[in-house]
Amino acid sequence: MFFLELVKNLPAELATFLLALIPVTELRASIPIAVGWFNLPILQAFFWSVLGSIFITLVLVYLIDIVSKQLMKFKLGLKFFTWLFARTRRKFEGKYLKYGEIALVIFVAIPLPITGVWTGSVAAFLFGIDRMRSVLLISLGTLIAGIIVSVLTYIGVLAFK
Repeated sequence: MFFLELVKNLPAELATFLLALIPVTELRASIPIAVGWFNLPILQAFFWSVLGSIFITLVLVYLIDIVSKQLMKFKLGLKFFTWLFARTRRKFEGKYLKYGEIALVIFVAIPLPITGVWTGSVAAFLFGIDRMRSVLLISLGTLIAGIIVSVLTYIGVLAFK
């Protein structure tokens, strides 16, 4: 994996934190990688992964409006954000209308591809959820996802011993 090559010489905690920032990995991959590749104890893997996810949530929630407006001035940026926003609305809109803000927590908490803090931050932006409230809701979802992934990782480690 390309990202592992970039972080393999860093301290395990920093590498785990950085992997949690990346939309492809987030904590769904950073926890198992931290335990399996970097030999971090499960609680440390959880801590650094959740911290990285919450950090990137703060960045995304507070900068997505500014960055998207600037990038949409370019043809490629306009095309990308039009696609991203339409896809996010499609995936999230029905859930949000039905369940309200709890849908954002659940959406981020489900440890599957395309349901993490990156997509959750875009969804919060698109549906006009207050920034601080978005950070709290996404962080709660991140904690739940972190617990789920940590438990699954722990079970996996026990199964392979």
